[in-house]
Amino acid sequence: MTDDEKAVSIEEFLAQMPMGALNEKMGVELLEVSAERIVATMPVEGNTQPYGLLHGGASVVLAESLGSIGSALHAHPDKVSVGVDINATHHRSATSGVVTGVATPIHLGRTSACFEVVVSDERGKRVCTARITCALVPAERFGR
Repeated sequence: MTDDEKAVSIEEFLAQMPMGALNEKMGVELLEVSAERIVATMPVEGNTQPYGLLHGGASVVLAESLGSIGSALHAHPDKVSVGVDINATHHRSATSGVVTGVATPIHLGRTSACFEVVVSDERGKRVCTARITCALVPAERFGR
């Protein structure tokens, strides 16, 4: 299968796997979904800690969502992806506007998938770098 054949429209993906209530509450919006890259934005407003800075946990939610989507695309249709590890380094703060997360694969194996997720502010400055690893589990274990 070529990369173009693996490309999935956002509408097709969401029809198969909705983003979920947490992503909706946080305002995460998918922009691009393909085997090589998953891109989404998230507003800073509404996702801040008490000092008005983007909450580090919000960056991690964005990173986990994007890495999980990439892993799910890789695993589909025979396997389901389940997050087993995530880590994040916060480089700078964001106080307004939107941040953009870009997930790219580090490893796409038979039993695991790993993605790097870079979260940047509107100036293109890196706010956070995360790495997520997902186990790829046979779909029949989840009744699929």
